[in-house]
Amino acid sequence: MGTGEIGQGGVVTDAPSETAAQGWGNVHGDEFCQLVTCAVAGEEFAVDILSVQEINRMVEVTRVPKAPAFVEGVINLRGRIIPVLDLRRRFGMTETERTVQSRIVVVNVGGRVVGLVVDSVSEVMRIERRAIEPPPSMGNRPGAEFVQGIGRLHDRLLIVLDLNRLLTPAEQASLDGVKP
Repeated sequence: MGTGEIGQGGVVTDAPSETAAQGWGNVHGDEFCQLVTCAVAGEEFAVDILSVQEINRMVEVTRVPKAPAFVEGVINLRGRIIPVLDLRRRFGMTETERTVQSRIVVVNVGGRVVGLVVDSVSEVMRIERRAIEPPPSMGNRPGAEFVQGIGRLHDRLLIVLDLNRLLTPAEQASLDGVKP
């Protein structure tokens, strides 16, 4: 797989699809949404396809001194320097070695382009909005604040991330100083 490829489920290109451009992954009115699914530490997560710019194989990430712990570093993406966040670290999960399946999902977070390191990317899926329920109350458990909802699919659950809550305003400001 190369830049922009997702695998078995479809392809994400630099430009959103015609259906995605209609609103929150909108396919047929407001009944469905389109999500890109990925794995992090054995859990299945999903993000709104409209937030995804592209998906890349792992490349060398330049570490940045004094960056927040969850910031892997920066990459040069066609002349643009973008910060790369490690979702395992962000979610307080055990770190592991990268594999050939590891990917950097380039997304828009709060108006800022960032890369998210995930263990693998699975597919682009269309899901009925009514199949996504509000997240259960998890109290102050780490990572709970990033969950937009839980998608119920036949025999599996999908954690739908709210990318707008992935970074606090202070963390977003700290990324301004993340330069090699």
